[in-house]
Amino acid sequence: MHTHSAAPSGAFVACSGLGFAWPDGTRVLEDFELTVGPGRTGLIGLNGSGKSTLLKLFAGELEPAEGTVRTAGELGYLPQNAALDTHLRVDAALGIAETRAALHAIENGDAGEAAFTAVGDDWDVEERARATLDALGLHAIDLDRTIGEVSGGESVLLRLAALLLRRPDVLLLDEPTNNLDLAARRRLYAAVEGWSGVLVVVSHDRELLDRVDRIADLRGGEIHWYGGNYTAYEHALAVEQEAAERLMRVAEADVARQKRELADAHVKLARRARYADKMYAQKREPKIIMNGRKAAAEVSAGKHRAMHTEKLKEARQRLGEAAEAVRDDDEIRVDLPHTEVPPGRGVLTLRALRTRYGARADIELRGPERVALTGRNGSGKTTLLRTLAGGIPPEEGTAEIHVPHRLLPQRLDVLDDGLTVAGNVARFAPDATNNQVRARLARFLFKGARADQPAGTLSGGERFRAALAALLLADPAPQLLMLDEPTNNLDMASVRQLVTALDAYRGALIVVSHDLAFLREIGITRWLALDGELADTAPM
Repeated sequence: MHTHSAAPSGAFVACSGLGFAWPDGTRVLEDFELTVGPGRTGLIGLNGSGKSTLLKLFAGELEPAEGTVRTAGELGYLPQNAALDTHLRVDAALGIAETRAALHAIENGDAGEAAFTAVGDDWDVEERARATLDALGLHAIDLDRTIGEVSGGESVLLRLAALLLRRPDVLLLDEPTNNLDLAARRRLYAAVEGWSGVLVVVSHDRELLDRVDRIADLRGGEIHWYGGNYTAYEHALAVEQEAAERLMRVAEADVARQKRELADAHVKLARRARYADKMYAQKREPKIIMNGRKAAAEVSAGKHRAMHTEKLKEARQRLGEAAEAVRDDDEIRVDLPHTEVPPGRGVLTLRALRTRYGARADIELRGPERVALTGRNGSGKTTLLRTLAGGIPPEEGTAEIHVPHRLLPQRLDVLDDGLTVAGNVARFAPDATNNQVRARLARFLFKGARADQPAGTLSGGERFRAALAALLLADPAPQLLMLDEPTNNLDMASVRQLVTALDAYRGALIVVSHDLAFLREIGITRWLALDGELADTAPM
């Protein structure tokens, strides 16, 4: 059930006893509680933990199975990967078409009451719209033109502009930087920093999450709150993890001690029983006294054993609780010696290359360079990668790769959805035995039955891991790996796993990405910018 109230000074969004399941019965949230007040909140969690579902429930796009959702104030919602109708005029997309039409009618002498009602107090709507578009870098977009073919990034910024113009009290953003280039990301960061109401942003973009006031970590169906930005959250988590691991070591030692004490108790009781039997056999005392002593000893032994067994049970329970508190953020651990490229070895030569959309390149890569390929949206980075990989022929010039290579595209369509994870890896390494494939896959966290999952049933993070495994374990091993926006749609744990996998990779890398934190983490050695022409640029 949804309830809304008028925009108070204390705007908030809240849910109580919230439950939600997908039509196939998959439970996402159960008896879930959350209240978010003024300030900027970063909502994080593993893929599939329910972050986007929660925003949709708050926005009224999904109905809860149980519980209530309440909003105080007007709510604005920017969904993930939302497309705009290209036939709309820009002012209609911004939600100001009627107000503008009424303003123009009044300017032209039509002073009808309907026109004044439509304008209300919004006399500066055009100036505000223009200023908002300019602030988001959309200078070239005219309010009177139809949207036409805007890029994915411009589409996101237009939708954000529409929200900012409405001035909602509560703003929900779902992965807003996914399709944005660096310049557009910086404008969005500025908009977030300037936001004064309630903001909830689902994101895996570290730069964005370092601009929030608090982190809400959704795990195990509950929210865990951390004050400060993402960097502060990571620090708090490390301290928490260290304390949890220390507790676990103490609990393990306690279990070992209780096991020893139980074993010692068994030995003592066995000795006592042998002594009693000996006394009985030698008939040193009257039979009635010996029988009484034997019965009392058995009762005492039973209590003693029960006490030690109970202590061991309690120690094991404490160990279970301590182990639960230690987060299981598995790391990919691989060794990829066959991907090594000797320093100075020629990897890639581009001679007077011109791609399908006009990008030009004349450049050479040697040895195990790690190259970041940057440039605004629409500059042709993906086309250049596909040309290098042989998927698109060049319009002019040549692109020569001198080593085995692989491209991991944004769509991850290197996987056959009908095959299992193991089956997909076997396609790329046909000479590897089933045992070899499974042993290698275990390092990519596909252990046992997980390797038998059909690729079509994998979550976003799992799918990425499976595609990466298929390419890195391929035969021959790739000595040049090209990645196109690899961190899009990955949760933070999956990004960490990708970084550890790339740490083990010894070949050359070309990575298209706008995620600066990720690029720094993987140790980029050369920055190339594509703006009509491919050219070396300063590190960002």
